[in-house]
Amino acid sequence: MQKKKIVIVGPAYPYRGGNSLFIGHLNDKLSAQFEVTILNYTLLYPSLLFPGTTQFDKSSVSLKSTKTERIVNSISPFSWHKTSKRIKELSPDLVVFDWWHPFFSFCHFSISFLLGKKFKNKILFITENFISHEGHLVDRMLTKIGLAKASSFLSLSEKVEKDLAAISNTRKIYRSELPVYDCYDLSEQENNSLENEVQSYKKDFGFAEDDFVLLFFGYIRKYKGLDLLLHAMPQLIKEIPNVKLLVVGESYEDFSFYENIVNELQLSKHVKMENRFVANEEVGKYYSSSDLVVLPYRSATQSGILNVAYGFLKPVLVTDVGGLAEFVDDKKTGIIVEPESPMAICNGVLEFYGLQKSVNFSKNIGERISRNQFSFIAQLFDKIISETAS
Repeated sequence: MQKKKIVIVGPAYPYRGGNSLFIGHLNDKLSAQFEVTILNYTLLYPSLLFPGTTQFDKSSVSLKSTKTERIVNSISPFSWHKTSKRIKELSPDLVVFDWWHPFFSFCHFSISFLLGKKFKNKILFITENFISHEGHLVDRMLTKIGLAKASSFLSLSEKVEKDLAAISNTRKIYRSELPVYDCYDLSEQENNSLENEVQSYKKDFGFAEDDFVLLFFGYIRKYKGLDLLLHAMPQLIKEIPNVKLLVVGESYEDFSFYENIVNELQLSKHVKMENRFVANEEVGKYYSSSDLVVLPYRSATQSGILNVAYGFLKPVLVTDVGGLAEFVDDKKTGIIVEPESPMAICNGVLEFYGLQKSVNFSKNIGERISRNQFSFIAQLFDKIISETAS
């Protein structure tokens, strides 16, 4: 029996970051059942608009790299026409756009518009975000334009599903979630050897073996609330004198803002900060060395950082914003606290610290992983194709 065809328009390796990783996982899940073609970008963000050092994965170990056709230029109408022509040549049963930012509004609208009537009911937009985290009126307008030709949507959180309902009209909204990103766990050590390795990592960080380690990981932006976590540290240190904080990730804004907080609050002995993008092969040492991964976000839909933490069976502390809390079983796989409150973060960490001896967080996370909706994504796509054909 001939496989159904799916074309995915989205960023994949050699691009770095969560979107690329998601597309890689999606391809892995779908390829066994479908004939999948990924139309990748030749230009994602113009360098002038990209706040980081590079858009490409410079790691020694590549994750979820797969064969793609690099054809889409986010700012070139000529490439949009070329991409739509290529999709028509492939004649897929479903065209999938990965949507996460209104910057891609005209690119995605144009390609989907140029596909014409033949694909009118075969255009699925996977909406990782509805609008950007720092969204305003212009972003909302661009989002409506970008999603205008979608015949259906796939939401990855309840929050986005509710937001989409405001513009979907009769268009169907399907539901899944991000995969658990266990691909970063590259260790082949036995338990005893791994414990020794963790102690070695802690020593490298300047920490003691018995230090209680918090981890803030990923791109640094205002909406992620690192400043709130730093302001929670003085009280935490009073309650847990051996608490340490690892801040690891590339800052997309003035990093001196955070350095100044550390200096003003005299936290330098308790906070280690690494302002850089971390290569795939290094990620494990930070997660394996931590007791609790903290996501003190001001706004969110879902978070790949949370799913990386779950991949290492590490509990999380999250603020009750957007769709974050729906992926955490409070006091079982992590702790949920109110947003924009250093004291709430402090109390949440103390609560977790007190529960460690009585709650098996790792076991609970393992059980939650087994129910992850992404595991059934191939069956969901089969349903979507059958319903678009009817």
